[in-house]
Amino acid sequence: MRKSRLFTMLIVATVFLLSLPMYALAGWDDPTKPGWKDGEAKRGWIQSKIENMTLEEKIGQLFIVHVYGKNPTDENYENVNISQNRGGKNFKDVIEKYKIGGVIYFNWTQNIGTPLDATQVNDLSNGLQDIAMDQRMPIPLFVSTDQEGGIVQRVTTPGTVFPGNMALGATRSTEYASKSAGVLGTELKSLGINMNFAPVADVNMNPANPVIGVRSFGEDPQLVSDMTVAQVNAYQDQNVSATAKHFPGHGDTDVDSHYGLPQINHDLETLNNIDLKPFKAAIDAGIDSIMTAHIVVPAFDNSGLPATLSKPILTGVLREQLGFDGLIITDSLGMSGANVMEPERVPVEAFKAGADILLNPPDVDLAYNAMLEAVKNGEVSEKRLDESVYRILKVKMKRGLFEDPFTDASATQSIGTEENLALAQEIANKSITLVKNENNVLPINDESQNLLVTGPSSAKPTLLSDLLNNEGLKSTSYKTNTWPTDAQINAAVEQSQGADKIIVTTYSANTNNSQQKLVNALLDTGKPVIVSAIRNPYDLMVFPEVDSYLATYGYQDVSIEALSRVVTGEVNPSGKLPVTIPNLYDFGYGKSY
Repeated sequence: MRKSRLFTMLIVATVFLLSLPMYALAGWDDPTKPGWKDGEAKRGWIQSKIENMTLEEKIGQLFIVHVYGKNPTDENYENVNISQNRGGKNFKDVIEKYKIGGVIYFNWTQNIGTPLDATQVNDLSNGLQDIAMDQRMPIPLFVSTDQEGGIVQRVTTPGTVFPGNMALGATRSTEYASKSAGVLGTELKSLGINMNFAPVADVNMNPANPVIGVRSFGEDPQLVSDMTVAQVNAYQDQNVSATAKHFPGHGDTDVDSHYGLPQINHDLETLNNIDLKPFKAAIDAGIDSIMTAHIVVPAFDNSGLPATLSKPILTGVLREQLGFDGLIITDSLGMSGANVMEPERVPVEAFKAGADILLNPPDVDLAYNAMLEAVKNGEVSEKRLDESVYRILKVKMKRGLFEDPFTDASATQSIGTEENLALAQEIANKSITLVKNENNVLPINDESQNLLVTGPSSAKPTLLSDLLNNEGLKSTSYKTNTWPTDAQINAAVEQSQGADKIIVTTYSANTNNSQQKLVNALLDTGKPVIVSAIRNPYDLMVFPEVDSYLATYGYQDVSIEALSRVVTGEVNPSGKLPVTIPNLYDFGYGKSY
């Protein structure tokens, strides 16, 4: 009888122990207990993990990399060599070989399809977390992407496509900024993506900026700060880590750091009052991470090194001056702006400068082994390494990844709902800015008038024409190259002969001589010319004599739909310029019918 009772007790005890989570079996405190995460126990739990990690496991946590594939073991990429696929045949190989801290999804790596297959992405994310949690030291992954909204969105239809940051700036609504980020965060989370490289906190002050432009909320540091904070809070309310970028501010450049090394020549007062202001606001809001810029800022560091490799900027300004103790993430180390020294030195110097996470090095094996050797030979102390690993694990814990890194497939039902799509359209409708309207050439609601819609295909003249026809107008379209040829310009002029009004959709024409030539040739016809800038809003600088001018701040279908409604008068334009059009229209200007 006593043996039977003892046996029963042993069975019950065994079942109980097997049901306990890892932290309880290891003697650690419960990281999910209310109030626990802010105390000494939290620090002790993280430190105990670090003490049990090998040097190789610690180094692995520093890296977020991309890998080709739709699933964890995909090997069907004949044109991708092992170096391009981040040092392994597939995700599983890379995770097991390098014990990486995270992955980044792109469309061109086929991690996220266009159109989106939500089930595939959800399965991929859960499969990667399965592999990570099956390692000797189970640590969940950061699963990251760039989902800014607007022209930089990896998750597209049937997900919710928003018109973008400068469009939000044109609405002046922090409520819209918050709501859009809330939707984006919810949809990312449903796909198992727990880190977003957004929002863009750059203050765009340069009309010739080739890389930021409409990715910025605008040129006013207070507007950018308010919008940034609204989005940071909304993303992180969904347990998706937000990342403000690109520190210390990429807004006043005329060089794209993907292809060159820009320099910001602002003095300290300008840097502190304009460039840094949104980052300060994000830090005060409790942002998880900040991404570095591959830009030279002589007022902070006269060495000629980009901020990503600059200790005076990352440690001196960001850590010490601004008091940021979250994650510092480099911009992609494969960009030209970061490659100012031998490839194996770039990750080491970025880490020594103060970075915690080394994003997307072009050769993972080279970068990983360079970091490993730097610690082994004493160039980087293990104490410094532990500081970064601590910050990484701290954010992973904060976002609940140790508690549960997986996302139920049913969560994908929240993607692209009617409510979400309606919000995106509402924001787009409110963002369209009417800057000029001589002789009230807009709106167009006379069904007897013939319209020609022309412009580069990237500015979607055909879509706009189709939408106008759907509204009962008589419209034909003619699309050109982004750099229209003389033959295309002549053809557009010929087609305009039968039109009563001409609509030209332009795409950053202020830096495109061929598009300027197209607009001027159409102006020479003497017919009313309406220009809509489909990307950057500065195009009016180069043909100020057009009869009417609108700005959409993006080429997404949702913005073209909004534009068509403004052209026909279904929507009365209410957007306000979030930037100055030099020598023409000030920040805040906008007309209505």
